[in-house]
Amino acid sequence: MDIFDSKSASPMLIAEMQEPFDSPDYIFELKLDGERCLAYLDKNGVHLQNKRKLILNPRFPELSQIHKHIKTRCILDGEITVLVDGKPDFSQVQRRALMSNKFKIQLAADKYPASLTAFDILYYKDRLVIDLPLMERKALLQKVIKSENDRLAISRYIGEQGKALYDAAAKQGLEGVVAKKKSGIYQLGKRTKDWIKFKNLLDDDFVILGYIEKENNVVSLILGQYKENNMIYKGHVTLGVSREDFKIISGTNTSQPPFEPPKGNENAVWIKPDLVCTVKYMEKTSNGGLRQPVYKGLRDDKEPKDCINK
Repeated sequence: MDIFDSKSASPMLIAEMQEPFDSPDYIFELKLDGERCLAYLDKNGVHLQNKRKLILNPRFPELSQIHKHIKTRCILDGEITVLVDGKPDFSQVQRRALMSNKFKIQLAADKYPASLTAFDILYYKDRLVIDLPLMERKALLQKVIKSENDRLAISRYIGEQGKALYDAAAKQGLEGVVAKKKSGIYQLGKRTKDWIKFKNLLDDDFVILGYIEKENNVVSLILGQYKENNMIYKGHVTLGVSREDFKIISGTNTSQPPFEPPKGNENAVWIKPDLVCTVKYMEKTSNGGLRQPVYKGLRDDKEPKDCINK
């Protein structure tokens, strides 16, 4: 069966994060903070599908007419985003995933409408184009979309200057940049170094309140910060491979939790709030938690009382 009809394509994946670089062999485009989407478009309508092949149409009814802005049958790869104050807001996209009531979804769509920003094309007219080099696919993408609008746009990119684009993205508080090899083909469902991400991670300091030992020597640290004289729960971060740090943490005197432990902390070992660590993260969620936290290390030049909930 034709891949358009079977809706069986899997998006190409991005390699692990690297430091920003410049190269004439790559183009660089903004990494938008939303939900990855393959859009199957033809004259009959729109079929939106995420990486797990979940149909997204019910979540984003405002995208139901974007097929009217393409010239021929195609499969586009892109990101569904919701802008709040001019910036992509992942929490608004995430909220849609939890909604099932059509009326509430429509209210959300009216208040914070989503857009699809296309950055690649997999299928054009009646054939796969994944074996074409990236720059030829980019030309087809420009050709297939006859008009951009608030609901459908084409991702912009620059050549060579990855560091400059990353610096600009970081200053604007955006998620980061993706470097893409100009000659690279589109590899369905595979992660290759033809696509490389430069993420813009923020960081902050937290008090370590305890830890949970999990399978395969994984350790999850329980984090907190002070608000006035009260300790506020700030979630968890995986310790990673720093066993020396864990020796220090696990050697700290045990204590009672400073608050009623939230669900998921039943097996925690609580310690005296004497240690401070730095954690990188993508952004803070609406309830004050951390999105994509990464443990950076212990910090001995800051007092726990100076870790303030902002």
